[in-house]
Amino acid sequence: MMKANRKLWIALSMRSLLFIAAFSLCSIVTRRDFTQIAHWWSVIASAVNIVTIMVLWGICRRGNTTYRDMIRYRKRQPSIFKDVWFIAEMLLIGMGGMYLAGGLCYGRIPYFAPMMIAPVSPYLAVLNIFILPLTTTIAEDGVYLGYGVNGFTTKWAAVLIPAFFYALQHSFIPMTFDIRFIVWRFLSFFPLTIWICFRYYRGSAVSVIMTGHWILNMATTIQIAITSFHRLLSMP
Repeated sequence: MMKANRKLWIALSMRSLLFIAAFSLCSIVTRRDFTQIAHWWSVIASAVNIVTIMVLWGICRRGNTTYRDMIRYRKRQPSIFKDVWFIAEMLLIGMGGMYLAGGLCYGRIPYFAPMMIAPVSPYLAVLNIFILPLTTTIAEDGVYLGYGVNGFTTKWAAVLIPAFFYALQHSFIPMTFDIRFIVWRFLSFFPLTIWICFRYYRGSAVSVIMTGHWILNMATTIQIAITSFHRLLSMP
């Protein structure tokens, strides 16, 4: 039991540690500080997602199971109205958390950090539209829902502990030494991650959760692509 618990805690903290390591490595290799590489967060996130998926594959293989079984994926008859309402509720809670965090940390509602949609290479930004939303959904929901929520036996632990680490990883995307930014990122996502973990624990279809998650990330990558091409077109 102690060994299993230790593996669970390691898995939940893995992505936060991976982001810290990835940004630190990029800073060392490029000889730039964290603020100078912050706009590359989406590309670094895709790389961390791929590593996470490989780890999940190893976990499933050692456990003699599949990813679908781990996340409790089941075929179901879609209910368009209920599914659309679920995703809309998810988006509203996500936006509400960001607005609340902006007011608490920066005194501005809404508050948007420019680095989160800062331009990168336009063609890389387009490529990442297809990579980031998909890999993020598979990686995060696999770790925090499939492995995290299902790894605890009591309700409060199954919801709050994975939700905490689910939100915490965002504090290091991108990596910075700005405490206010770290807290803002955490608070922005904590209400949503609690809601996601609670609904998953209560038996909501993981396919709908993953669809909503994918939409949120797709919106972000499209914004990055727009700013990236806008910079390209505005260059003399």
